[in-house]
Amino acid sequence: MISFFTLIRPRIYSLRRLTQQRSGFWPRLFKLGIIGAIGGLFWGGLFMISLRALRYFNSIETLGELLLYKLFSMILVTLFSMLIFSSILTALSKLYLSKDLHLVHAMPVPSDQLFFARWIESTMDSAWMVIVYSLPFFISYGIVFNSGYSYYAQLMLILGFLSIIASGISALVVMLAVIIIPANRIRSLFVLLGLCVFIVLFLAFRMLRPERLVDPDVFVTVLTYFQAMQTPTSPFIPSTWAFDALKASLNGNPAGALIHLGLLFTFAGFLVFANLVTARFLYYRGFSKSQSANPRLFKFKNSGILLRYTSSTPIRAFVFKEIKTFIRDQTQWSQIFLIGALIIIYIYNFKVLPVEKSPIGTLYMQNLLSFLNVGLAAFVLTAIAGRFAYPAISNENEAFWIVRSSPITLRQYMWVKFVIYFTPLLVLTEILIVTTNILLKVTPFMMVLSVVTIFFMVPAVVALSIGLGAAYPNFKSENPAQSLTSYGGLVFMTLSAGLITAVLLLEAGPVYNIFMADIRHHALGGAQKAWNIGSFSLAFLINMTAILVPMRFGEKRLAVSYPS
Repeated sequence: MISFFTLIRPRIYSLRRLTQQRSGFWPRLFKLGIIGAIGGLFWGGLFMISLRALRYFNSIETLGELLLYKLFSMILVTLFSMLIFSSILTALSKLYLSKDLHLVHAMPVPSDQLFFARWIESTMDSAWMVIVYSLPFFISYGIVFNSGYSYYAQLMLILGFLSIIASGISALVVMLAVIIIPANRIRSLFVLLGLCVFIVLFLAFRMLRPERLVDPDVFVTVLTYFQAMQTPTSPFIPSTWAFDALKASLNGNPAGALIHLGLLFTFAGFLVFANLVTARFLYYRGFSKSQSANPRLFKFKNSGILLRYTSSTPIRAFVFKEIKTFIRDQTQWSQIFLIGALIIIYIYNFKVLPVEKSPIGTLYMQNLLSFLNVGLAAFVLTAIAGRFAYPAISNENEAFWIVRSSPITLRQYMWVKFVIYFTPLLVLTEILIVTTNILLKVTPFMMVLSVVTIFFMVPAVVALSIGLGAAYPNFKSENPAQSLTSYGGLVFMTLSAGLITAVLLLEAGPVYNIFMADIRHHALGGAQKAWNIGSFSLAFLINMTAILVPMRFGEKRLAVSYPS
């Protein structure tokens, strides 16, 4: 047990870095304050939305309570599924793929104690965010049902047991699977399978068209659906035990919840014991096997065509290197399937949008939605750029010194990154805009305006992502994609949202004037023309500023932090 506390001590000490580094205390505290404020606002927003929705459902006669309980069961099943998937990926990283495992395994520590220390860290890392951002839903249920303190106490115990159970199941699956497939391959396999399952479920849910639940024409079908919801769930799933325990507590019967709470406790204890026994025989074997295997799940043949046309200059060689690195990183390109599914859903939503049933004029509504769609597509662009373009600099990891010693400048290097991500993102966003505008049957003016606005907004967002990613890099992270949740990532998301909002606000007035003048067949006045030209020019200047300033800022910060 002494060895266990020795292994877990570095994680505890890492939490004290804030007070140990006095020189950077206040800047780091400021960054933590910003991150905490943004997280708190998001948490509060989830709580207010959940509370309002649950109170509305509770006000529905006869069906309200049934709907609340069924929704509660669905939330717990979803929570448990998310915990398992998150635990699988975290367990793979912590138990088999972390860079410090070579040092740790060289210590005179039994493999089961080493496994237990890493498993504790894995459980905490995989569960804390899921639990924190699920609390608004559970607290809202307690308020709606006027539950006492026993409900909240049992809630914390149940969430803890569910996290241990999910992590225990995941660790067992990982240890058994690694014996068959090496860990550095199985992570790509799990990511790919998880994306496929998510895409199928998401597409199936969207094709059911849940918006029809508010359509009176199909209300009889909805009643039949609610009757089918009374069927019980499987008693062998831990989320069912959690639901039965919390349901009893919500109904003012905390003693009745103890049986199901006991089931969760004993099963969690059994899984911990089973993991320790399994780890004693299988953990080190799986770790040794993962060190000698090829990490690539799929192999791509290099025809040499790209090399032939891109290696004549250092810049072209870097372009080829970026493309080849992206193809080799299966955690990157596999997410293209997820993006493709989201794009299909995005376009499908506009196809089934009942614009003709709107009390507002159809032509006015179509063009209003088209204008708002510019902002929505820009936010989709921001999310994709944050996932792929923002960590582009950090993806170099500790090999960034090779870039600094290469015969190209930092400015050339950053613009290579910019061009590589700008081209596909521009094509993707323009496809979204043009396709949705065709489905909305907008006027030619709105079509041209949307296409031109996105054409200038895409390079601005990409430049923000590359520039701020260079200003706040993290070359030591094992997963550079997580850098979006850092301080620099939050700055990028905030500035991108501000850029999109500013451009839309500047264009809103001129768009309204031109659209109404076209409908009324009136000519624009001199003041209106001047206002329109000034607003569009200012929007153009903002986009140009967002392209140049972040790139120069990132270049200077990167040059100071990592001189050649």
